[in-house]
Amino acid sequence: MDRKMANRKLIRLSQLKNKLATENLEEIDWVTFGVIVKKVTPQSTNNGRTFSIWRLNDLRDLNACVSLFLFGEVHKEHWKTDQGTV
Repeated sequence: MDRKMANRKLIRLSQLKNKLATENLEEIDWVTFGVIVKKVTPQSTNNGRTFSIWRLNDLRDLNACVSLFLFGEVHKEHWKTDQGTV
């Protein structure tokens, strides 16, 4: 993990909103981790494409969740991922 994180900045999910407002994250090599705390049953768009919605949390601030929408190949590959997965 140390090798993978070398020269990267860890930003907790619970800090993400504040960091987006105060820093230009496009210029930083950063990483975050989240736990799937809720999964919504896969949905369909108006044009028939299926997608998933996950609610992610860093378990530090349970009120600060991020919604992640999975479309296309990402949805097809990961929609069965279990709740509780990091």
